[in-house]
Amino acid sequence: MSSDTAESPERAGEALDLHVREIIEWHFNPETGTPFWLDWARQAGLDARAEIRGFSDLSRLPRFDGQWLRAEPHERFVPAAYRGRPFTIFETGGTTGLPKQRIGWEDYKIDYAAFSKTLDDEAFPRGGYWLMIGPTGPRRLRLSIEYLANLRGSSCYFVDLDPRFVKRLIRERQLEQAQAYMDHVLEQALLILKHRTVSVLFTTPRLLEALGEKISIAEAGIRGVFCGGTEMSPQTVRFLVEEVLEGKVTFVPTYGNTLMGLATHRKDFAEHGYSITYHAPEPRAVLRVVRPDDPDRLVDYDEWGRVELTTLTRELLLPRFLERDEAIRRRPCAEFPWDGAGEVRPFGANEQQIVEGVY
Repeated sequence: MSSDTAESPERAGEALDLHVREIIEWHFNPETGTPFWLDWARQAGLDARAEIRGFSDLSRLPRFDGQWLRAEPHERFVPAAYRGRPFTIFETGGTTGLPKQRIGWEDYKIDYAAFSKTLDDEAFPRGGYWLMIGPTGPRRLRLSIEYLANLRGSSCYFVDLDPRFVKRLIRERQLEQAQAYMDHVLEQALLILKHRTVSVLFTTPRLLEALGEKISIAEAGIRGVFCGGTEMSPQTVRFLVEEVLEGKVTFVPTYGNTLMGLATHRKDFAEHGYSITYHAPEPRAVLRVVRPDDPDRLVDYDEWGRVELTTLTRELLLPRFLERDEAIRRRPCAEFPWDGAGEVRPFGANEQQIVEGVY
């Protein structure tokens, strides 16, 4: 991002509108477009390529329903320009019922290549070995982390985690079994750390804390930690940074999913009471914090609301999808001249008990 753009929310908005026009042209052009959106436009009588000229015009499209990713055949989301190319199938959710399934080709590589540019070479050195303790299986995260490691000249070890199984155990109050499963995962990680040289770690806050009870992560040679997957309050972040990582290991909180890609955190979080703010990778994805009772309206800055995601890539057009998360709406900054989402947590976490498990 150029310094000029970084200083101007107006210019960032213009760039977003231009990107919207390009993506609408792609998905609604019969030569390149997506059957799902072409059929919708035909039935709705909307000439999207002529009438959607910027981000605000996306309100003319339906709010994306996650059920479509469960019910529609995958071929309905294959753009004509990609027809005949095998795709990867990624899943998200699935704790109850069929998970949402997204198909893809190169998006995860583009997303994580951009994220790589935000990393410090001292904390995330090029070359060497990484360790991921987290869900592999059908989730995009496994390929993404390995691609990120490879992009930085590194290779990656994996310890698999089944978050659906953990949530089931907790929901059914089989807490001893849940702890046994966590111990099983940690034992595998500790074996790798004992016998191999690892400099970078990716895991969840709860597993990071549990690992820190077994060993000194800093003394194990870890220089950088990615951490994401469950809620991280300011108190949790401070504890992880100061106690678990002993103030010696670079801590990079992450917020992303199969549908969005990866948001980047503001690095000055310690100066803001360890409150994490994430900014989406605009213009490829846009996060807004909206009123739960009226999602067409933004909440005021520094107020809680529901997270709304719009994904704008050639592989996926996903307008105004209401996530299962809530956050504080945060102001743009010099580095990110668009809104941020602070202290992301499960939607309704303040009113009900949410089962997060370890991911």
